[in-house]
Amino acid sequence: MTLTSLLPSLRKSIPDPFVIDRWPEWTHLTTTDVVVSGVSLLRLVELCDTPCVHIAAAVVPGTHGHPSDVEQSSVVVATVVEIPHDGLLVLDADITRVQAHASEARLIGRASTQHSVPFSLSAEQSAVLPADLRVGDLIAIPCRGAVCRRQLRPGGVS
Repeated sequence: MTLTSLLPSLRKSIPDPFVIDRWPEWTHLTTTDVVVSGVSLLRLVELCDTPCVHIAAAVVPGTHGHPSDVEQSSVVVATVVEIPHDGLLVLDADITRVQAHASEARLIGRASTQHSVPFSLSAEQSAVLPADLRVGDLIAIPCRGAVCRRQLRPGGVS
């Protein structure tokens, strides 16, 4: 248990902790944004709309953030399109064709003070996100390897 999971009101002042090995190099979280290698994902959404992808060097596991010389990692930002009662989130990106670390998914764009609950992102992947998640919210999801935007098109061409 983390402080922000016990007291979600703390999310207004400190970001949720994250597993640095699952995110690209030089990733840091704020209370409302994820910044990867100096690039704000909220600003990236302003420029590119969603779904969008940012690619950087992967982190060498166990090095506390040391970038890899050969591996890449990505972050996908998607918009919540629908929240059916069955708990399966409908995003504007299909993450079933990428190696997503769904357990590391983050709400960006606002700081929620609600407790987190599990949501399904696909049949095999789930994320713990704030209970007050709503249509239009932005979700940042780290992925292994370099992801192309065309891989994220729902029912689209890979």
